[in-house]
Amino acid sequence: IGTIIPAAILIVLGFAYLFGGGAPQIQLSWHDVLPDFTNFNNVVLAASIFLFYAGMEMNAIHVKDVDNPTRNYPIAILIAAAGTVAIFVLGTLAIAFIIPHSAINLTQSLLVAYDDMFKWAGLGFLAPVVAIALAIGVLAGVVTWVAGPSSGLLTVAKAGYLPRFWQKTNKHGMATHILLVQAILVSGLSVMFVVLPSVQAAYQILSQLTVILYLIMYLLMFAAAIYLRYSQPNRPRPYKIPGGDAGMWAIGGLGFLGSLLAFVLSFIPPSQISVGSPATYVEILIGLTVLFVIIPFVIY
Repeated sequence: IGTIIPAAILIVLGFAYLFGGGAPQIQLSWHDVLPDFTNFNNVVLAASIFLFYAGMEMNAIHVKDVDNPTRNYPIAILIAAAGTVAIFVLGTLAIAFIIPHSAINLTQSLLVAYDDMFKWAGLGFLAPVVAIALAIGVLAGVVTWVAGPSSGLLTVAKAGYLPRFWQKTNKHGMATHILLVQAILVSGLSVMFVVLPSVQAAYQILSQLTVILYLIMYLLMFAAAIYLRYSQPNRPRPYKIPGGDAGMWAIGGLGFLGSLLAFVLSFIPPSQISVGSPATYVEILIGLTVLFVIIPFVIY
């Protein structure tokens, strides 16, 4: 309701507008549609693409519930990856058909695109319906993103790597203390929407901080996967990457190098978005990254 159906509506209406004779707001040539990777600012913004896939690794906790995970789990991940690419590429094009480049906004363009498309199709009354559906999708995402990491931290806490304070759960098994600290931290970070020059700037810096912290975790995860293949080769596992050690180096190595490249690029301010002082932008990112990387070591 909150993701696939709105995405399908967006793509279908966007391309119906194009093929129905509507004037697209972008030039439909390969030169205009494909990103200009000779422009360094475009490469910087491309680092945010990693955020599209962030969270896919949370599904790994369900691998024991999958029938024949060696075969079915890679298929599920490939379908999810292909679906993500299709939704974001085709959906972005649909928005670009409707909204002029100068009017595209990180936080509002999606709803504006729906509103314009429905008006074009004579179905203007459906715009609020899709907005409600998107809100449901966001709430579902919040549940996953809040409960997923906290469940992982609870497992770490119960293994003895965190103080007893972090092991507190309610009758439903939810990590109450971890969730409360999480809520306080998020509330603190939300102050950025007041401090920075625009909502777009705050959205960009929080998104970029999320990408950076995720990439640090991915760097550790890919390196740990390769290391564990050699340090604990005989440990029973519900799923192993196909191809033996070569397969592990290929997947883990590519993942590590891609994450490292995106990590470096993530600290460079994009020219397309007004973020105020570029120096302040970089300082905030570096400061918050260092803070959130140090905290777990202090607790440990």
